[in-house]
Formats: sequence, C-alpha cells, structure tokens
Amino acid sequence: MIIMNKTLYLSIAVVSVVLGLMVAFQFRSAGRVDSGVPFDRVQLLTTELRQIEKENDTLATEASDLEAKLSKAEKGSPEAFQAVQDELVKVRQAAGLTSMQGPGVEVTIAPIKKGDSAGDNLFTVRDEDLLRVVNELRAAGAEALSINGQRIISTSEIRLAGAFIDVNLTRLSPPYVVSAIGPAGQLESSLLIQGGLVDTMQEWGIAVTVVKKDKIIVPAYSRSINLEYAKPHKEAR
Repeated sequence: MIIMNKTLYLSIAVVSVVLGLMVAFQFRSAGRVDSGVPFDRVQLLTTELRQIEKENDTLATEASDLEAKLSKAEKGSPEAFQAVQDELVKVRQAAGLTSMQGPGVEVTIAPIKKGDSAGDNLFTVRDEDLLRVVNELRAAGAEALSINGQRIISTSEIRLAGAFIDVNLTRLSPPYVVSAIGPAGQLESSLLIQGGLVDTMQEWGIAVTVVKKDKIIVPAYSRSINLEYAKPHKEAR
C-alpha cells in the first residue's frame, strides 16, 4: 500500500514537472515572439500601414473621378460627332455642294429682238455681261447663285464659246436666268438703281428683268472638284 502511494506520488510529480516545463516553454516562446519585433518598429509599421491605406483611398477617389470623366466623355462623343457633322454641312453649303433654297431674285437676261433674223440683234449677251450681274449680286449679299441651273462656285468659269456661253463646261443659250438667294430687296435695288447695271445693259440692247421671289432654289454643284496644284497650307507654330 505504501509502495503504491509512493508510485502515485511519483507519477503526479513527474506530470507536474512536465506541465511546468511546457508552461515555461510557452511563456518563453511568447516572449521571443513579442521581443522579436521592437516596439518602435511596430509603431513605424503601423504608421506606414495607415499611410498606405490613405494613399489607397486617394487612388480610389481618383479612379472614381476618372471613371466619371470617361463616362462623361463617352456620353459627350455623340455631341462632338454632331458638332463635326454640323460643321461639315456648313462647309459643304459654303462650297456649293448642297442644294439651297431661300428668298432672293431671279434675273432673266436675253438680247432684244430687232427683227426676225439673227443679224437683226444689235447686241448679243456676252460672258462679261453675266459676270457683271453675278458680281453685282455677290456684292449685294447673294449667298448662292446659279445660271440656268449651273451652280456658281469659286472655280466656275463663265466664258463665251461662239454663239453660246459655257458655264461649268456646260453650253448655255439665251435666255439666261440668274438665280440668287439673299436679301431680295437689297439684291433687286443693286441691279435696278438708276444709271446702274440694268440701265446700261438695256442701252446695249439687252433685255433684263428682275423678279423678287420668296423661294429661290439653287441646285448643288454637280461636277467633281479636282485641285491639282492648290494644297492646304500649314501655318508655322
């Protein structure tokens, strides 16, 4: 009985020693972990972590702003496209490549008949007569012009070709009808002013009538435009 008690006490003592060693080892391990990172270093890492978190927040805000700007740009692209389209329409109109309509005047020009034969005409209508009318109308504010349906643009030629007049390489014969879109009253008065162009042409034996209209239609230039020598000029910066 005494031997059994001694054995029991010895076993308890051994277990206690082992448990004590294990607890001591745990404390030492924890102490090593804690002492492995100095307190100053912990503070530094904490500060850096907070700085990184702050920078991440800033980047997230910038990314959100960029996404908003991108979304706005995508929404704005149709508007930009429409602006380009509108500008292209204006350029085509100014170049004479678009049919136009509006108020203006219609000027009919023809030689005055003196008899039945062609030789009885004192004067025939010449290319310079049409040029004078066109220039007078332009100076008075005409925005679109045509002669017998031929649109007048910057490269249009008006020249005499025998008994005919060529406009845009198209042979025209009298009567010549000049259609002009612009301020009708101003266009009319510029031609009918006393001692002006119409009076002079009538003295030369050319009949000229000027009619104001609420709606004049001027067709688009129908031929191709080929510029062989003239090129866009890039201004030096």
